[in-house]
Amino acid sequence: MLVDSHCHLDFPELAERLPDLMQRMAEAGVGAALCAGVTLERFPTILDIVRRYPNLWAAVGVHPDTEEESREPTVETLVSLAQDPKVVAIGETGLDYYRLKGDLEWQRSRFRAHIQASRVARKPLIIHCRAAAADTVRLLQEEGAREASGVFHCFTESLDVARQALDLGFLISFSGIVTFKNAEDLRAAAAFVPLDRILVETDAPYLAPAPHRGKINEPAYVALVAQEVARVRGMALADLVDATTANFYRLFRDAKPN
Repeated sequence: MLVDSHCHLDFPELAERLPDLMQRMAEAGVGAALCAGVTLERFPTILDIVRRYPNLWAAVGVHPDTEEESREPTVETLVSLAQDPKVVAIGETGLDYYRLKGDLEWQRSRFRAHIQASRVARKPLIIHCRAAAADTVRLLQEEGAREASGVFHCFTESLDVARQALDLGFLISFSGIVTFKNAEDLRAAAAFVPLDRILVETDAPYLAPAPHRGKINEPAYVALVAQEVARVRGMALADLVDATTANFYRLFRDAKPN
């Protein structure tokens, strides 16, 4: 069974039809999913959702884009919230220089807090990185993130950045973008990353894979991501499913297969 390693089931377009989504997951052979946090204010909703289902897990964090939409997380707050048995990771967190401009030192400070919390809580990081690869890698190195490890989610960077992430001990997760017609460079990265370091995800409700591009994404569609990653690697889909699922449970060690 596949695992959707990153989605946002608390977002209204998904939360309002959760029973149907869970049924569609099962029909698509998707056995579990991880719901990533984006603000502290929304986190109780995530916990409420994942507590209803034994095959859903949560991560606690504040997205780098939310400068004013969320109260600022402290190391202590993140560590405390991460003690819940359904919380298996810290994130999503990272840097985004694409959507926001100007003095972004607050974003880097927030990222450092998440890295420090992951080391204290001993739970892996879920990294958001967009147009900020150099600083993302630098801060991970400076804060000793190798100790906690984690995943670069929804990877869209270069092969060189993939190598740097792998050198830090991180995994690489591919989303529906890998199915887009103009994503040849990303498909090259999907072929390059070692099999024991790959995850697949939807980032639902965003980035629906072909042939659903432009529509609301959902965890069941991670099967389409896995199919494309298996194709570009020239391997059997069943082997890719087995590997990515094993990788998920090895990285997120507090998540237990059902």
